[in-house]
Parts: sequence; C-alpha cells; structure tokens
Amino acid sequence: MLKVDFQKQLDHFNLEMQFELDKEILALVGSSGSGKTTLLNCLAGIVHPDNGTILLNGRHFYKDGQKPLKIQKRKIGYLFQDYALFPHLTAEQNILYAQPGRTDVPHITELTKILGITGLLGKYPHQISGGEKQRVALTRALAAQPDILLLDEPFSALDDANRDRCQEELLRIHEQWQIPIIFVTHRIADAEKLADRIIRVEKGQMAEEAVV
Repeated sequence: MLKVDFQKQLDHFNLEMQFELDKEILALVGSSGSGKTTLLNCLAGIVHPDNGTILLNGRHFYKDGQKPLKIQKRKIGYLFQDYALFPHLTAEQNILYAQPGRTDVPHITELTKILGITGLLGKYPHQISGGEKQRVALTRALAAQPDILLLDEPFSALDDANRDRCQEELLRIHEQWQIPIIFVTHRIADAEKLADRIIRVEKGQMAEEAVV
C-alpha cells in the first residue's frame, strides 16, 4: 500500500498530493507543467517534498523530521519519458545495470520473453526503434523487482501499433507482479484503457479523481 500526503513548492504553485494506492494502476493526467512528473520524482527520491509523508508497504520514503530514504533503497522501477538508456551499453547491459555483477537472472530472462526483446539484447540503443527502446527501458525498470513502478509518458513516442502492444504487455506484467503502477499521460484514452483509477492534476492540485 502506497500512502502519499505531502506538499512541494514549485515555481508557480504549491504541489499538494494526498492519496492512497493499493496494487492498482493509477493514471495521472493533466496539462504540461502541472506537477505530475514532480510527483513521480518525489516518490523516486530524485527530489524531496517540503513537508509531509510518503509511505510504501510500511517503509517511510519521506517523513517530516527524518532523513529521506536513499534512492537505492526504495525498490522503485522508473521508466523516464526519454527512456534514459546508456548509449554506450547494449540492451542487455542496460538491463543488467540494475543487477551489477549478475549475468543469469531468471526473472529478467522471463521479462525479455514477455516483452519480446530477446533478439535485441546485443544491440545498442541507436540500432533499435522507439518501441524497442521502450520495451528495453521497461525491462530495466523491472529488473530489480521493484515494489512500485513509475512510468512518465511511456507511450508518447510510439505509433498506434506499438502503443497497443506495449499497453497489453504492461497489463500482463501487472497481472503477474501485482504491484502498484503509476503512469503519467496526456492521452485520456490511455488512462481509460489501462488505469483502475485516474487522478487529474492541474497547477499542483488534485482536481478530480475518477474510478474506472
């Protein structure tokens, strides 16, 4: 269970987030610059709230008066909007970056099969398509067997065919892994297709919440 209740002052408004999330898929929708990615970054530990609490499965990521939990100890999978693959590493090396010193990891082998990237493992990012990069980055995000998965505009660079395929793969992974997933999107159709819940964020405020 994820419990979020914090504030963060941004340039033009105060980000105020308060919600709980079980093993569900949550979509964050809203205009650019509304605070959606900042929320993900606060969960990941890249930035910290000004005050409040972030709690996942009884572990405090952030709490007033305590030192924030280090990024490496949060067990979060994060798929960045630009995928953030290392250009000098192969797809396999990018994936195993989350598992230093290990080359035979059964759950990663299974993920590469689920996501259909087994044949891409020896290629570099510049040698594969946008949809293939997305699946490699998703495999890397899941490689450390996270307790929660964060996705920032995961389908924005994909054509319709690849978007549909990646969405189906995400639903399959969620069914198997049963962890909370939060994804940011500008496409209401994506939110309605994938999410159990939708939160609209505008100027740092949770403007509405819909149960799908």
